[in-house]
Amino acid sequence: MTALDIQISVEDDAWPSEDFLLALCEKVLGAAAQFLAKEEKQPFPKMAPEISLVFTNDAEIREINAEWRDKDKATNVLSFPAFPLEPGGMPGPMLGDIVIARETVEREAVDLEKTFDDHLTHLMVHGFLHLFGYDHMETEEAEEMELLETRILASLGLSDPYAGQDPLS
Repeated sequence: MTALDIQISVEDDAWPSEDFLLALCEKVLGAAAQFLAKEEKQPFPKMAPEISLVFTNDAEIREINAEWRDKDKATNVLSFPAFPLEPGGMPGPMLGDIVIARETVEREAVDLEKTFDDHLTHLMVHGFLHLFGYDHMETEEAEEMELLETRILASLGLSDPYAGQDPLS
């Protein structure tokens, strides 16, 4: 079993409870780690690597996005790998941080006609893959990342979030 040391911080009271979010993180990220280890032969360190998730709001993620990406707008999820990593490379003792904005997740879930939990699950998987060096800046990278997301989500019983869409870029 591929273990993760999951740390969470809930910075907006409108999020579900910390217990609920931690259980969801354990389920979703555990499944993603297992999938990567089994299907993609992703190595993991012997000691469970630490991953931090911050559940915040649009105002906070907007500040973070402006500071780190020079984009003065809210976004759904940001990932900050602790160390540069190529897909398939050995991660260090810390994977990195994933920051998720509640209001954006809520709006997008409504727009996509998905439940909040299903969309949040997708964004957690998306952010997790970024920590392992996956990206979607180029079409080929986007197709690879989206395929992995779709397969991981299918392992959790969720449908393809990209059905009928062009790859991200």
